[in-house]
Amino acid sequence: MRGLKTILSKHPLFKGLDKRYLQLIVDCASDVHFNSGDLIFREGEEADQFYIIREGRVALEVVLVPGREPIIIQVIGEGDVLGWSWLFPPYRWHFDARAVAPTQAIALDGKFLRTKCEKDHHLGYELMKRFANIIEKRLRAMRLQNPDMYAIHA
Repeated sequence: MRGLKTILSKHPLFKGLDKRYLQLIVDCASDVHFNSGDLIFREGEEADQFYIIREGRVALEVVLVPGREPIIIQVIGEGDVLGWSWLFPPYRWHFDARAVAPTQAIALDGKFLRTKCEKDHHLGYELMKRFANIIEKRLRAMRLQNPDMYAIHA
């Protein structure tokens, strides 16, 4: 756990976070590994955790036409945060996430943190501000990366 605390305390998402809140986050963190091709989560499933990518790459995919291959809308990598659906009702994933290279990550228990945020609104507000910044950057990058994502393809 000491290693996770050091890593998480230096990550931009948690940097400068009150020590008691950081300890809550460390307490619900674990190391995980995904092989290339592994599905990390699927659209519509319960979003009960999120990830800090330590090494590797993960594709965010969406199926626009049933029966066709998914479209990769963005690839994220080292240092990126994967998943924010755990924060917002109905707590379901909006995309698929698939490892496109061997990937090391830190998994964090979003359900646990949601409960803590409900009890401590200061923690909730602090996490919401930090995730809002990530969401804004991710949406801007996705729009620039995929200008014709919503074009109709025959």
